[in-house]
Amino acid sequence: MSEERRVVLIGGHGKVALLAAPKLVARGFAVDSFIRNPDHSAEISATGATPIVLDIENAGVEQLAEAFSGAHSIVFSAGAGGGNKERTRAVDFDAAVRSMEAAKQAGVSRFVMVSYSRALVDVDNLDPENSFYTYAKAKHDADAVLRETDLDYTILGPGALTLDPASKKITIADETGNIDGKAPEAENGKVSRENVAEVITHVVDTEAAQRSTVNFYDGSTAIAEAIS
Repeated sequence: MSEERRVVLIGGHGKVALLAAPKLVARGFAVDSFIRNPDHSAEISATGATPIVLDIENAGVEQLAEAFSGAHSIVFSAGAGGGNKERTRAVDFDAAVRSMEAAKQAGVSRFVMVSYSRALVDVDNLDPENSFYTYAKAKHDADAVLRETDLDYTILGPGALTLDPASKKITIADETGNIDGKAPEAENGKVSRENVAEVITHVVDTEAAQRSTVNFYDGSTAIAEAIS
């Protein structure tokens, strides 16, 4: 399989990434999944992806660029998981920015960032003492940096994540995560992780939504129709 069809999946052991890997493989991509813990290698291999043990929290730009070399696209789906402010900033912002710099250095222009639907505005509404603020700020700032690069980026902003199976249908929200000018009701502001994986696969495979942000929830419009 040619290197041009290789996807680097950062945060490979995350729930979304584990669902995305086999979908990308099924579309004809070779997938390198970055993981921090080598004990997760077998689980990665079971998805059809190749496990790459690389700690993005500590990896420098040069190391990342070497790992990215020849790839078709980079998908940043890593997250510190909250709880530790310093590590959240280190992974969700610092490592994300280094990954962008490494992509540019490696000559990989396609960069898909998994963010969340209210990343643009939550920092203006949350109390800095709120436990969610550090994550919101890190994602907001990483997205802002990505928009200022020359990369062919897509920022994906899913709503609250569920374990439901993929419907392969979504509703597109505006840049603030609203629908028709209003925040969705709780039951309408959710999206299955598998639908997020389907969206990742769609935008990587078709190169849709370049240099744009796509906020979305589970809905009634087929992904291919909603995102072009």
